[in-house]
Amino acid sequence: MFGPFTDADQVKFEDSIKEFEEKTGIDIQYEGSKEFEATISIRVEGGNPPDIADFPQPGLLSTFAKQGNVIDVSTFMDQEKLKENYNQSWLDMATMEGPEGDVMAGIWNRSNVKSLVWYPKAEFEAAGYEVPETWDEMIALSEQIVKDGDNPWAIGIESGAATGWVATDWMEDIMLRTTSPENYDKWVNGELPFSSPEVKNAAEKMSEIWLNEDFVYGGRKSIVTTNFGDAPKPMFDEPPKTWLHRQGSFITSFFPEGTVAGEDYDWFYLPPIDEQYGKPVLVAGDIYAMFNDRDEVRAVMEFFTTGESIKSWIQSGGVVAPMNDADPEWYTTDVERRMAELIQEADTLRFDGSDLMPGAVGAGSFWKGMTDYISGTVELDQALKEIDAGWPK
Repeated sequence: MFGPFTDADQVKFEDSIKEFEEKTGIDIQYEGSKEFEATISIRVEGGNPPDIADFPQPGLLSTFAKQGNVIDVSTFMDQEKLKENYNQSWLDMATMEGPEGDVMAGIWNRSNVKSLVWYPKAEFEAAGYEVPETWDEMIALSEQIVKDGDNPWAIGIESGAATGWVATDWMEDIMLRTTSPENYDKWVNGELPFSSPEVKNAAEKMSEIWLNEDFVYGGRKSIVTTNFGDAPKPMFDEPPKTWLHRQGSFITSFFPEGTVAGEDYDWFYLPPIDEQYGKPVLVAGDIYAMFNDRDEVRAVMEFFTTGESIKSWIQSGGVVAPMNDADPEWYTTDVERRMAELIQEADTLRFDGSDLMPGAVGAGSFWKGMTDYISGTVELDQALKEIDAGWPK
């Protein structure tokens, strides 16, 4: 088995499969690489793929599925069992175009949740603020915080060569709240251009927060120079200098040492905008794909569809199970337990869009275009045009 887990993550992964190996006698030899994307491509193209590979970016897997390189797991997995154990959206996102029609290219084993707004819980409650249920309530809360003398939003998109990715996550979350999941998929596939009214509307909605000098701690100009990991830190000043930070579940590892989940900080779900699109959730995660069809490889893949397969990882913190049969008691904090519930109950789940787009856009013109727009060097229409120009012809 080959994947991107190295160092501490590799240890956590190996711990999570120990019991299965002892029970079945199957020895899973895991090899982790920091150069996973490049190496897996070389191995598959060279006819030497691993039995199973772990893809943190399903876009790359879809390329292999299209070429007919992966085993269609629906040929041996019980579909009813999968439907019982996963939100339908996970199964939809595992279904990819094969050489002769759709195939189920893999199964989801780990997830992280993106549609979260973090806040300094104790101070938030002491100030008399309430968690908003709708977008309008969130804007009203932001205005109240301004009245009380603070800038509500902590936003920073600096990330070295990857500067701008934070803005793409916001865009994706807003797209899911303002247009249909079908349009989101078309956008990700390049069929709905960035210059379309739907995408421009999402950017304008985002700008209502980002370009409001009163709303953003440090103002618009600080967004592109503030590192994404440093952005939430002023929330933990005493008293807080800023109050709201929209970011994925991983961000807690950047919070100051000694801060306690559920006491010093908590999250609320980024609220819906247009009611007709319900409660969508933006996610990322790991999809495991199978390249060689043998009985023991099938058995391992079946195991990876169970919550049991990441039980010890859940217990050590930092991961959310996409499966429904993971016991809520395994989570060490209520903060993570609620994330698992959010995924299970979501009306729609969609994967991080920029990760699905071709690299030239998703890790290129999309990052750059948003950064240029937010920094004020280009107008929105121009930025959207520039992003569209990044699509491979």
